[in-house]
Amino acid sequence: MERDELKLRIEEARERLHQLKTEYGELLHPQVIRQSMVLDELINMYNHVKRIKPME
Repeated sequence: MERDELKLRIEEARERLHQLKTEYGELLHPQVIRQSMVLDELINMYNHVKRIKPME
């Protein structure tokens, strides 16, 4: 996955996390935690790609 696509997916995941937090009203709701894990994984992927392919 390319860096730009990952950035877009990270932003979408971040927005979804915010929506879920607002909907469920707490950070410890299972859906919020699950989405936080999705966001974390995307950020980790982005950082990995960034290390492998520095800005050209």
